[in-house]
Amino acid sequence: MGIKKYRPITSTLRYKTVLDKNEITEEKPYKPLTKGQTAGSGRGYKGQITTRRRGGGHKRKLRLIDFKRNKFDIPGKVLSIEYDPNRSANIALIVYVDGEKRYIIAPESLQVGDKIEAGEKVEIKVGNALPLKNIPLGSDIYNIELHRGKGGQLVRSAGTAAVLTAKEGDYCLVKLPSGEIRKIHKECYSTIGAVGNKDHINLTIGKAGRSRWLNKRPRVRGVAMNPVDHPLGGGEGKSSGGRHPVSPTGQPAKGYKTRKKHKYSDDYIIKRRKG
Repeated sequence: MGIKKYRPITSTLRYKTVLDKNEITEEKPYKPLTKGQTAGSGRGYKGQITTRRRGGGHKRKLRLIDFKRNKFDIPGKVLSIEYDPNRSANIALIVYVDGEKRYIIAPESLQVGDKIEAGEKVEIKVGNALPLKNIPLGSDIYNIELHRGKGGQLVRSAGTAAVLTAKEGDYCLVKLPSGEIRKIHKECYSTIGAVGNKDHINLTIGKAGRSRWLNKRPRVRGVAMNPVDHPLGGGEGKSSGGRHPVSPTGQPAKGYKTRKKHKYSDDYIIKRRKG
């Protein structure tokens, strides 16, 4: 999709950009595959804020996405490409030959009318889902499972793709978009191709109100607060905080490692994203 700019009739329109949505073929979602969701506003089960700077936002309906791709050896056809307000990628509505309809994350270059399928020995083409052991080395893949049958957990956002780099025994080496190289079991499924809507990263929000539509509240600098509210707060006049940047709870904000010394998943990481 291309990026649409506006004539600067107002100061906010000068910088605002949106996607032109020429790939979107259906405006309204397929109702049986949607459900309502309650806005959490960054609060936990006690009603206390657990994630700061969340709240408001436009009302949305949740689209039920098929991350598992477990309709094996049953071909399906793309009915429509749709917008999903809950993610950066677009979604595709698939109708299978048995009449069932499901949403999947739409890969780049997928068109209405294309045929897709999932299974052990299906054709290597965009939109098809196979176990890693049957995918050729060097292929772009997305929606990758970490545990067989759990459904895709990795590489699901707009414009991303991982690369299958090697196969060693029961595991395959996959290079993720972050640069991390990870071992994933050969029986785990993934989808061929790269996630579509790659221009999403180039959008400019343009105005504060648009951030509020997206459920994002303003961020107040720590140095602008009082000492009771933040470790960087207080001081006579304008101050720079007097110490290295920290969170409101005092945790260093730059370069401080918060990961436990050893996790079981460390054994599956061949190369870290930070070198």
